[in-house]
Amino acid sequence: MTAVPQQLRSLRDWVRWCASRFNEAGLFFGHGTDNALDEALALVLHAVHLDHSLPGEYLDARVSAEEAGRIHALSRRRIDERVPLAYLIGEARFAGLTFHVDDNVLIPRSPIAELIGEGFEPWLQADHVGNVLDLCCGSGCIGIACAFAFPDALVDLSDLSPAALEVAQQNIERHALEDRVRALRADVYEGLDDETYDLIVSNPPYVSEAEMRQLPDEYRHEPRMALEAGEDGMDVVARILAGGADYLKPGGIMVCEVGASADLLLRRWPDVPFLWLDFERGGDGVFLLTAEQLAEYREVFEGTPE
Repeated sequence: MTAVPQQLRSLRDWVRWCASRFNEAGLFFGHGTDNALDEALALVLHAVHLDHSLPGEYLDARVSAEEAGRIHALSRRRIDERVPLAYLIGEARFAGLTFHVDDNVLIPRSPIAELIGEGFEPWLQADHVGNVLDLCCGSGCIGIACAFAFPDALVDLSDLSPAALEVAQQNIERHALEDRVRALRADVYEGLDDETYDLIVSNPPYVSEAEMRQLPDEYRHEPRMALEAGEDGMDVVARILAGGADYLKPGGIMVCEVGASADLLLRRWPDVPFLWLDFERGGDGVFLLTAEQLAEYREVFEGTPE
């Protein structure tokens, strides 16, 4: 590791220096921030045990030698190992909430956060939502955010990975939701109770084998099983769609993210009327189907892809 730069004095100096080094190293941003300056600011504030509520004038405060060492060590790991920032600091923000994360779960970044903030209107009414399923939950961020959006609802978080469920359970406890949210081990629907839901929401694995090989190095730190799902990325999504009608109440909806694999989804099921949702804050590749549509196209989803 290179020596800690001695000429850097203030928080502002360190933010500028880190941002310059991040750009110089050609880092990929997309796990919580989208540019070097925001990434550097988040890293520096974490290293000195502060957050974004810090008034701007305090950026001119002097950094101690111990703090400088922490900033430098984190920045070197970000550059040399390409570890995403959220894993370095152990947390990420999603839908206005803070979640614990580690490399057993994807870093929260789904555009579904915007839908949660709107209570999934106009497709759902908050006072009519009694049960929510966050399928392939990872950290549990989507389901836990839904618990806040629907304060009278019971929420199930399900995942195949025991390590991911440990993280989800930590986040349930972090937000004091033990009375309404539970973490369940399930392989898609196998392992769930005979429960039906008003809302099934999922950010499942959907990366194709070809795309997986092309992802930036930062993605290599995320669990592969949470990203890749077969040759066209649709292996898990196919199971979610095929069984969805059995787990949704009449009038219920499924919301599922497939990101850049939307074209692959349409190639496999060209005749299904997926409703693609728009986002004011960016993001795409999220579709909505009703319980009735899932029942109508069940045989299509259960069929062998062409």
